[in-house]
Amino acid sequence: MNDDLLAIVNQISRQRELDPEVLIDAIEKALLQAAKKRYGTYRQISVVIDRDTGEIKVTTPKKVVDIMTDFSTQIPIEEAIKIYPDAQLGDIVDVESMPQDFGRIAAQTARQIVTQKLKEAERVNIYEEYKDREGELVNGIVQRFEQHDVILELDKTEAILPQREQIKNEEYRRGDRLRALIIEVKSDARNQQIVVSRTHPNLLRKLFENEVPEIAEGLVEIKAIAREPGDRSKIAVMTKTNNLDAVGTCVGMRGSRIQMVVSELGGERIDVLEWSSDPAKLIASALSPSKILNVSIDEKNNSARVVVPNDQLSLAIGRKGQNVRLAAKLTGWSIDIKSQSQAESEAKVNIAKTIFKSTPE
Repeated sequence: MNDDLLAIVNQISRQRELDPEVLIDAIEKALLQAAKKRYGTYRQISVVIDRDTGEIKVTTPKKVVDIMTDFSTQIPIEEAIKIYPDAQLGDIVDVESMPQDFGRIAAQTARQIVTQKLKEAERVNIYEEYKDREGELVNGIVQRFEQHDVILELDKTEAILPQREQIKNEEYRRGDRLRALIIEVKSDARNQQIVVSRTHPNLLRKLFENEVPEIAEGLVEIKAIAREPGDRSKIAVMTKTNNLDAVGTCVGMRGSRIQMVVSELGGERIDVLEWSSDPAKLIASALSPSKILNVSIDEKNNSARVVVPNDQLSLAIGRKGQNVRLAAKLTGWSIDIKSQSQAESEAKVNIAKTIFKSTPE
């Protein structure tokens, strides 16, 4: 067993790049616990593995006495001299006391510890590989389901797609291939966990970076994203070179590039618009596809008043207010939309109020 132990330790150390001393030290500690169970925790016991031969030595300290009255704590002087020629009465010496069946226990314990350390090393290696990859896009295969969470198989490990990070109404089946964004990598004493998302706005950013080389090359920049996962998103882009159409570049020939992103997100509608440092222009673009007549900016209150043609009001607001809500998220401005007739009526009322206030009593 001794040779086998060293052979296993050395083989595992080479294959997994583990320090053999770490394995041997862990085995020693486990064997010590096993020996204490055998002898009782009240006994002082030590377990040492010879680093050269793999021999396991279990020793207990005993007092050298003339007449032995307690076998567990004492050793006769004549026996002590056989082990330690210089032993004298009253000395405390370490005496080997290997339990009868301890070899079998040692073999089982060694296997358990090696297996445990392998799992620990694998967990640490995976954590080290993924800890700096938060925000990256990964490809996964649906492996199984744990309540409402989806477990994805990655290249070397698994990731969890929690229910809160799943696109609503998106159905997952075992074997499905998914792209997701790593949003958290954590590790504790028992395992590591990689959390991914299908709803994070940056998933949209990464998908566009993959499909549009000009973004990856820095020629086109994504300035802002507003997203309601699985339903609709808006993305504002700008070009860093005058001879490039940022929106057209992202959409692609006949919509080929944007369609790839839409397909990956299960049909989520995506509006791509031109970024502008002028808030009025940006807000007008963000409210597409509706036409805009006028945008008034109130910088003090960080709000904007937008006037649209009468037949464009519902389009500008969107179903259940979605269009204006996304535009507000994208631009960072509070947006109040009025139809042309509403704006004219309010203007007449304001004029009347002004005249009334200025008329002397």
